[in-house]
Amino acid sequence: MSQALLREIIDYANRANPYPLYEELRKTPVSHDGDGPYVVSTYYEIHSLLHDPRISSDAKNLKATGDDLLGDQSDEEGTTLPPSFLKLDPPDHDRLRRMTNRPFGPPHAPHRVHDMRDELGGLVTGLIDGIRETGQLDRIDLVDQFAYPFPVTVICRLLGIPREDEPRFHVWAETLAASLDPDPDADPTKRGKGSMDARMELGMYLAGLIEERRKNPGDDMLSQLATADGPDGAMTTMEALSTSALLLIAGHETTVNLITNGMLTLLRFPDVLQRLREDPDLAVPIVEELLRYEPPVQLLPQRTTLSDVEVAGVTIPKGASVWLMLASGNRDPKRFEDPDRFDPDRKDIQHLGLGSGIHSCFGAPLARQEAQLALSELARRLENPRLLEDPPQYRQNSVLRGPRHLQVACDGIRG
Repeated sequence: MSQALLREIIDYANRANPYPLYEELRKTPVSHDGDGPYVVSTYYEIHSLLHDPRISSDAKNLKATGDDLLGDQSDEEGTTLPPSFLKLDPPDHDRLRRMTNRPFGPPHAPHRVHDMRDELGGLVTGLIDGIRETGQLDRIDLVDQFAYPFPVTVICRLLGIPREDEPRFHVWAETLAASLDPDPDADPTKRGKGSMDARMELGMYLAGLIEERRKNPGDDMLSQLATADGPDGAMTTMEALSTSALLLIAGHETTVNLITNGMLTLLRFPDVLQRLREDPDLAVPIVEELLRYEPPVQLLPQRTTLSDVEVAGVTIPKGASVWLMLASGNRDPKRFEDPDRFDPDRKDIQHLGLGSGIHSCFGAPLARQEAQLALSELARRLENPRLLEDPPQYRQNSVLRGPRHLQVACDGIRG
């Protein structure tokens, strides 16, 4: 592979449809050119490396090789907070992830996500009602008016952010999301300062709230992160802070893209949209196929080999930068029959859309539930929805790929 093909994949001109480029990339399962990263593009090889302890996610081991291709697109946390468990290796990763999971999921909190279902449904209803109340059904932006505000509010409710502070969280999330989306026309110094200021304000706010919850804990997740003292000990304030920020930043952008890519795909396949309207339970397999067909995270660029690793006959040397092209693996014909076809009836769907292995998406149960509720209600309530622009305007980011705006029109909104 020439570096030129990788640059084409990252090039904004190909954001609307990178899949033919991935097909070309898969002709060489592990490709490398000069000083660039080792690029792995086929399903079984990616899956194997996601489970390989010789592949490091720790930022300390990361060399800059290839990162100049992405600029600031892949850094979800910045430098003002300690690394979250997303960017750590065992044993530190395992300890922090176990501690974070105690108040979030089985076996200690098996009902946390399930019990949020009614509240999530209420948020979805409120947002769709808000669109109806504008009276402007000839031009609806499903990103700004629905998919963007929904996940931030969900994270706020999960953490237990006071309702009166939720608007501040929306502003911070918007600023931090913008910092992940390169803008060639913006002043990089001014933009960088805005992002840094938002991170500092968010960090100071969360630090204050963590201390307050230590004194007066509730049943929210932030209280439990701040006060729990289990087999792994207690989280420090900085660990609770970086974990909370991770839930906000990583949990927001991916879910926005999952919902928006989902509605875009359903509007392109009106027969599937009609089936979902008639049978909301179809949302479960639809979301799984969407995670394969249009994954919100296209690639994982920040991995490093801790020793020589042989993959598909290629030896990747110790200390090399490795990029795992998840979206390419999801379209690998050696793993999925007719992979370029959107098929919610697909039976065997072990996709890479939420990763795999120890770094698989921590918030996957919540993201799935958000997307299922959002898509089924949009399908049910929007009358004769149609795209006004196809392809839509995409975000600049090639890692977290999704439309920046999704303009649709409809004839009415059902109650």
